[in-house]
Amino acid sequence: MTEKKPTVRKRRSSEDLRDEIVRAAAVEYSLYGFDGATTAAIAKRARSTEAQIFRYFSSKAELFRAAVLQPLDEHLQTFTARSAGPPDGPVSLEREAERYVTELLDFLREHERMFFSLITADVRGVAGVADVDALHEYFAHGAAMTRMRQSPSEKISPDLMVRISFAAVLGCVMFREWLFPKELSDDEMVRKAVIRFVLDGIYAPPFAPGEAQ
Repeated sequence: MTEKKPTVRKRRSSEDLRDEIVRAAAVEYSLYGFDGATTAAIAKRARSTEAQIFRYFSSKAELFRAAVLQPLDEHLQTFTARSAGPPDGPVSLEREAERYVTELLDFLREHERMFFSLITADVRGVAGVADVDALHEYFAHGAAMTRMRQSPSEKISPDLMVRISFAAVLGCVMFREWLFPKELSDDEMVRKAVIRFVLDGIYAPPFAPGEAQ
């Protein structure tokens, strides 16, 4: 009988180990939030030690920035650049709203765990949503596009409109199990309702003189 040779684990480079720690941290933060994720659990998932974690990152907050903030910022920059592309030919306002909501829903669902981590971090005063530079760029771009489509008599502030629309879509993704009973949880039903909500905001009548905006 041939003796089975022991498996020799390939030694990881410093870069590979750092990347594995970041991936493990992203999972732990998404599952348990900033407070619930421990460096001990992150080290175990990354097959490393806490000492190795702090060799690369000076604090748990710095690791959070590398594992959650930076990747989300990059993803959002890519999404903003892609969604900013001109449509193929003339497109109605309804079709633009449909495109906006559909692409945003898909993006938020894809990165739901990262947004959950950011929200829980914000609650604890750690770097969170407000520190995602690309999100502010996204809002600025969306407000600029809205201004181009509005009549001179402004209805709702574009800066406010783009944030409210984003919050509505984000809420439908992040809190769908809380908000929607089974008979209202169909993805297509929710998508169409959000599109209608956005269009209602765009078509809203102008503010009356002296009315708060």
